[in-house]
Amino acid sequence: MTVVAERTIDELVAEARRRLPARVRAADLPAAMSAGALVVDTRSEGQRRRDGELPGAVVVERNVLEWRLDPASPHRLPDAGDYERQIVVVCDEGYASSLAAASLQELGLVNATDLEGGYQALKPFFADLPPYRGRRSAKTSDG
Repeated sequence: MTVVAERTIDELVAEARRRLPARVRAADLPAAMSAGALVVDTRSEGQRRRDGELPGAVVVERNVLEWRLDPASPHRLPDAGDYERQIVVVCDEGYASSLAAASLQELGLVNATDLEGGYQALKPFFADLPPYRGRRSAKTSDG
């Protein structure tokens, strides 16, 4: 029988954040994007419909995130071929994105991190964001 330690979601998020490089603050996201960071919006379609698109981000549903960003995956996005590129994962409030970025770290994407406060923290800075010049959305099938 395998023994599994019981942990809370708060403990899992804290552990994930300890493994990440510095999380990006909303005020610093435009500079990160200008420096070449790939910003990945993992919010649900309903959240995007409710609050709007994230200017400059590529949309990748959370259920296919690893397949789309793994440089070794035949299903990766064209922009996802570099293990060294900074990737900033954005969810609605900055919790699920920490777990997602930690998963990307395990794939060897050493500069994967997330946005503090998520999309909600970013709203005041939209005017400073450059437009995304790549593909807007990833297909949701994982193969």
